[in-house]
Amino acid sequence: MNPAQPHTPCPASDPTVTLLWDLLQRASVTPDDAGCQELLAARLSAAGFSCESMPFAEVSNLWARRGDSGPLLCFAGHTDVVPPGDDSQWLSDPFVPEIRDGNLYARGAADMKCGLAAMIVAIEQFVAAHPEHAGSIAMLITSDEEGPARNGTLKVVETLSARGESIDWCVLGEPSSLNTLGDTVRNGRRGSLSGILTVHGVQGHVAYPQLADNPIRRFAPVLAELHNTVWDEGNAHFPPTSFQVVKLEAGAGAVNVTPSSLSARFNFRYSTEWTFQSLQDRVEEIFSRYDIDYDLKWHLSGEPFLTAPGKLTDAVSAAIEEVTGTVTELSTGGGTSDGRFISPAGADVVELGVVNDSIHKVNEHVRLADLPELTAIYRRVIERLLLPEA
Repeated sequence: MNPAQPHTPCPASDPTVTLLWDLLQRASVTPDDAGCQELLAARLSAAGFSCESMPFAEVSNLWARRGDSGPLLCFAGHTDVVPPGDDSQWLSDPFVPEIRDGNLYARGAADMKCGLAAMIVAIEQFVAAHPEHAGSIAMLITSDEEGPARNGTLKVVETLSARGESIDWCVLGEPSSLNTLGDTVRNGRRGSLSGILTVHGVQGHVAYPQLADNPIRRFAPVLAELHNTVWDEGNAHFPPTSFQVVKLEAGAGAVNVTPSSLSARFNFRYSTEWTFQSLQDRVEEIFSRYDIDYDLKWHLSGEPFLTAPGKLTDAVSAAIEEVTGTVTELSTGGGTSDGRFISPAGADVVELGVVNDSIHKVNEHVRLADLPELTAIYRRVIERLLLPEA
């Protein structure tokens, strides 16, 4: 199938569902956009937006804006999806959407093409009703959120900052809800810092340890201390910092040989109790107390960010309660998002989307009934922020 030519007609008439149906038939595995942004740009152009393609390396990015004055409300999201995995485990083709039991199934249905579809339709409805609205509306869309995230939102924000264009409020369409639509909104995220470690030793016969230097033995007490350390207790906005080892390898190819080296990778999800530098310093202080020969490199995915309660969170919370009757909870849990690139530029950022229980899994799905409600929530957010009378 040509990814830009969907071939399965949508059985529903709801505008958000029909747009989502179109997006889901485009196999946009990171960093391939598969024509999604071209489709969305056409819709936004028809609504009076100036659309600007911002490709960096192999990544497609779209910046679309309607209006020249402030304040600027930006909706942001990504067209890329993770690979579907084993197709045989899916009950239907992961890139041919299918409705079953009130759910819409396809890769990217929840994370996060449904958010993009709801944003577009909400914006279209708002602009049609209020063509002379105050302020500006924008959309920032990337195809590099699920991947390295180096040539996507990060580069777009850098470009906007360099030309003096700033975002006041940003709503990300990430699937933030836990059990029901709108029960949770992310107003921040923990930082993510990874360590890439090599421990050096001397290979030798397992029966003669005195003639070798086993790097596993050297690293074992360090690893135990890292795991047993209480890094912090969290704070009013963030859960405690966590430490996890995600890779640990050593071996010499034979069961009677101790290895010459060990490699490991570990990750901290850290609160605002730390900076990445202070956390690195603390880890290296632990290593310094042990007799160990090692190399340690660091990779920072993003610093923690927080949007304090205020106009944006109030507008989002009120919109959710108006549409669904749900009183939302602000949370900073979960992984990272592109909010880590948008917030440092001065924007207030929240993540508001559908239930996340199936994201990145086989048979990913979104509840059909949530789609028009999500659209209505996004529209009410725009009204509350850009209409004085709302």
